[in-house]
Amino acid sequence: MRLWIRLVVIVVAISATPAQAQVIDQPPQGEPTRDESTPDESKKDPAPPPPHGSTGWASLVKDSAGDFVAFPRRHSTWAILAIGAGAALATHPADHYVQTHIVGNHTADGVFSLGQWVGSAYVQVGSAVGLWAVGRYIVAPAADQPRTNKYSELGFDLMRAQILSQALVHGMKYSIRRDRPTGECCAFPSGHAATAFAAASVLERHFGYRGSWPALAAATYVATSRLVDNRHFVSDVAFGAAVGTASGWTVVGTRGRTHHLALEPVPVKGGMMIAFTRVDD
Repeated sequence: MRLWIRLVVIVVAISATPAQAQVIDQPPQGEPTRDESTPDESKKDPAPPPPHGSTGWASLVKDSAGDFVAFPRRHSTWAILAIGAGAALATHPADHYVQTHIVGNHTADGVFSLGQWVGSAYVQVGSAVGLWAVGRYIVAPAADQPRTNKYSELGFDLMRAQILSQALVHGMKYSIRRDRPTGECCAFPSGHAATAFAAASVLERHFGYRGSWPALAAATYVATSRLVDNRHFVSDVAFGAAVGTASGWTVVGTRGRTHHLALEPVPVKGGMMIAFTRVDD
């Protein structure tokens, strides 16, 4: 059996922000013109980033509860879930075809053997808690912020993303109760895909999309591994990735962003691609 696995990255620009015309104000008469030697105030150092919020246990409980309230209220949530649902419906007829052609390949089994561990909730939550603990109790806190810095804040957001995504995934799993390819319950949506893409979405907000490519590649690796391991159909993985992405951006959406790039793995003949689309909150 011969398997071709290709990863195609497609960037779709839904809208472009028109450039605003620049208007140069002429100095009023009587005011001296700026000399080239005069320092330009516009070239001052940029303003410091907003202060870190609290990352204690009480804040984790309060903010996590707020995430469940904010999840259905965000426009991006429904846009991302609509993309995931559309991908799941579109790929559902190909579920058994993909399973037949991807399962049982020894090369693929070896390449994707780590996916079940990398994407497990134990590893994802454990990594988030570990990063949070390092920031809270080992690394020096930010100025005027008790036990809060970029490490504890990142771990804090990752924990919240896993709490939200796993609660949603397991609620759907045991409500829908779709059988796995092996006949066990419950397959839809993929929990591994949700955890991986929830983490990747949080990392994208903290590091920017250029710095988050390793996390996106790892999330795609985890999602594909669930097909190779015969634990999920491709439609399970597609919607699980959407739930994870929407959960991650619900957590980080309060940091001032009004639009995001939605990620969605879409199967193609012989492999998988990731589609990007811009959605507004």
